[in-house]
Amino acid sequence: MLRLLLLACCAALALSAGTVRAAGLAVMHGFADQSGITLWTQADRAARMVAEFHPEADPAAVRRVERTARAEDDFVAHLRLADLTPGTRYRYRLLVDGKLQRTGAFATQPQWQFRGEPPEIALAFGSCAYVGDRYSRPGAPWGGEYAIFDAIAAARPDAMLWLGDNVYFREPEWTSLEGMSGRYRAYRALPEAAKLWTATSHLAVWDDHDYGPNDSDASFVGKGNAEQAFRRYWPNPTFGLPDVRGIFGMVTLGDVDLFLLDNRFHRHPNRYPQTPDKSMFGRAQFEWLKQALVSSRATFKIVAAGGQFWNRANKYEAFHNFPAEQKALADWLLEQKITGVVFLSGDRHLGGVWKIERPGAYPLHEFTSSPLTAGVFTNPPQEERDNPDLVPGTLTLQRHFGMVRVSGPRNERVLTLEAYGADGARLWQRRIAASELR
Repeated sequence: MLRLLLLACCAALALSAGTVRAAGLAVMHGFADQSGITLWTQADRAARMVAEFHPEADPAAVRRVERTARAEDDFVAHLRLADLTPGTRYRYRLLVDGKLQRTGAFATQPQWQFRGEPPEIALAFGSCAYVGDRYSRPGAPWGGEYAIFDAIAAARPDAMLWLGDNVYFREPEWTSLEGMSGRYRAYRALPEAAKLWTATSHLAVWDDHDYGPNDSDASFVGKGNAEQAFRRYWPNPTFGLPDVRGIFGMVTLGDVDLFLLDNRFHRHPNRYPQTPDKSMFGRAQFEWLKQALVSSRATFKIVAAGGQFWNRANKYEAFHNFPAEQKALADWLLEQKITGVVFLSGDRHLGGVWKIERPGAYPLHEFTSSPLTAGVFTNPPQEERDNPDLVPGTLTLQRHFGMVRVSGPRNERVLTLEAYGADGARLWQRRIAASELR
């Protein structure tokens, strides 16, 4: 009874942009691969959740998946639609206790290998999505321009990658799973984001604010709750390894492998002494990343995490606080001659592309996109602006989202990096041929 009361209280207190959450059913599309997708659903009570689905071209071939939304799971149910046909558009109906609540559509990825050219790809990404409520700090509102979520939906990406600070836990929420779940629940019910949740597939990693307190690390005692809440609200295909906890993993989108890193669960504190074992990612995850990069045969290998990897002018949280591990990754990429590696990051409340020259090897590119709706770092120090690694014309000091596009025939693939403002207008564009990353 106490747990039910706590859940009810948290749901009532979780306010979004000045409005309480909508009653009924919330839906989000998880990552769609060649043969399946997970539909994330959340009811407002214990209920029987049913998904009826069929190929759009064959309405008679209806199948069903059923789950129960339970109070102990914050009424969340993951409906896995599996054994689907590659490259096919499907339609679905969602029923709650036998009553039709929602309809929608999605498409599986094509099975192009050994059959034709790789598909064109559009991956949207961003970080730092702040939504104001009564727990916000006093003073001027820090969140705004929520129309950016509609702008992302209108861009029609194949997937949306959330790069941390996807929600902002407040002080009263750090201490319990119920508090964290209440914060997530409010975001999923945000009216301005309603279109985006079902406009595309979604993937996520976290950073400090959707993990725990500011700059939090492996010492945070509530990280088990944070991990459980993350897995409840983000239906990524995998989380960590059987013997290594955390939310890291890998997915494939066309001829791109996405390596999604966990920069919090195993992290040493930023101010920890510079011992040889000081690590952002932890020994086990770092070893997995090295092996996964060597094993990958993808044209482009996108390594993504909540914080920046290579920006030398970043005086805040970044990989440079872990110099031994940073150098080990740089050396590994050189020694193994791994091709096609590009980095995506968030956190900074500014955006841009940094190009890191490497003697005897192709340069490393890092594309940072931040913030989505949080406050903007409008006046970074001059050394940030004058950083010789910063690609001219890409420093972005406004709310925005990033887009990574991949196009061209198999042997002439091109990676296009773009930034878009909150209104959906393109701010800049840079192209990198696959041949430049070899």
